[in-house]
Amino acid sequence: MEEFLFPCLNKQLFGMECYGCGGQRSVLLLLKGDFSGALLIFPAIYPILILLGFVIYNLFHKFQYDYFIKITLILFTALVMAISYLIKMYYFFK
Repeated sequence: MEEFLFPCLNKQLFGMECYGCGGQRSVLLLLKGDFSGALLIFPAIYPILILLGFVIYNLFHKFQYDYFIKITLILFTALVMAISYLIKMYYFFK
């Protein structure tokens, strides 16, 4: 399966990982059942899955504060991605 992964253009051109680096490998690890490995490679995998699950659920079931919940989940996911990227960059430039 790993030979079919898309290469990171940012990593190829600049030698640095992007925000989404590790996402594909993380999904593969989830499919293999390695949940902690998926979290270590790409910490935002679980917030993304929660957001995706909520958006799909919300397509069929509408309720009063769904927009607020979606925005909160999006901001939380972006925060996790930004923090994990900053940590990666700290160790990259160290």
